[in-house]
Amino acid sequence: MHIPLFPNFRDIRLDDKELITSYFHAYPPIISEYTFTNLFIWQNKYRFKICLLKDCLCLKANPADGSPFFFPPIGKRETLKHCLRVLFSYFEESGYVEMMRRVPEEFIIQHVIDDPNFHYELDRDNCDYVYLSSDLIGLKGRKYDGKRNFIRKFKEGVSYKYTPLTKELAKECLDFEAKWCNIKQCELYPNLLAEEKAIFEALNNFEYLDVKGGAVLINDNIEAFTLGEKLNSDTAVIHAEKANPEYEGFYPFINQQFCEAEWSNYKYINREQDLGEKGLRRAKLSYHPNHMVRKYTIKFRGR
Repeated sequence: MHIPLFPNFRDIRLDDKELITSYFHAYPPIISEYTFTNLFIWQNKYRFKICLLKDCLCLKANPADGSPFFFPPIGKRETLKHCLRVLFSYFEESGYVEMMRRVPEEFIIQHVIDDPNFHYELDRDNCDYVYLSSDLIGLKGRKYDGKRNFIRKFKEGVSYKYTPLTKELAKECLDFEAKWCNIKQCELYPNLLAEEKAIFEALNNFEYLDVKGGAVLINDNIEAFTLGEKLNSDTAVIHAEKANPEYEGFYPFINQQFCEAEWSNYKYINREQDLGEKGLRRAKLSYHPNHMVRKYTIKFRGR
């Protein structure tokens, strides 16, 4: 079915893949949220709604645990400012707090920074970490001594096999994801529980999405897997990475293997945000990002 015209919205479906991806091809994204895979698999948490406004693709999130908000519209530069104002007027008329989230800095510079009607602030917890692929593959220099040592210990401690993910292996990864969540008690942590549901969607629809993956087998059992895809012409994005915590050095190992196997032809690798979690922030900083994709929240200043 067609995508409705503003102000009508509907859920994102798998058969929207071609059209939504065509927008990302025409207007290459830099934020990790903007792939069809990412939008589709996180439907359970964000309950995305889509519509078309002039030539803009508009995305509204309706999270069960928070207030609705828009993602930045996607379309021609000359019409984005109009779309921005219409979307904020829609929120005002609907009685919602006028808010747009996950807005990249370049959008702020082009459409918001000189407009006194809007207030914007940095959303550090959702800024993306971007690395040189050559750094994540080569792990060269003293700053990566610890990573290389972890990988060496892992290789010396077990007999393993790294393999690209297939449709069949993706199904097997579902069992490992359930095992991982049992170890980590995902049901006690909303973010982990939401992530588990997103990974289920990614693995269950692996053959229909533009996602690549890798898995590590130990004793013929999957004990780690990872998922990623192309974000733009020079950047890949990693959506998921899970490894059995009983094996020291497993995460650095699968990260290095996956980057080398699938993403060596890309200059950058985006490993998404840390969500403000201290442990995750330390882990992402320990890989020494080349830069951050800074994202902002926009609010209407008029009231």
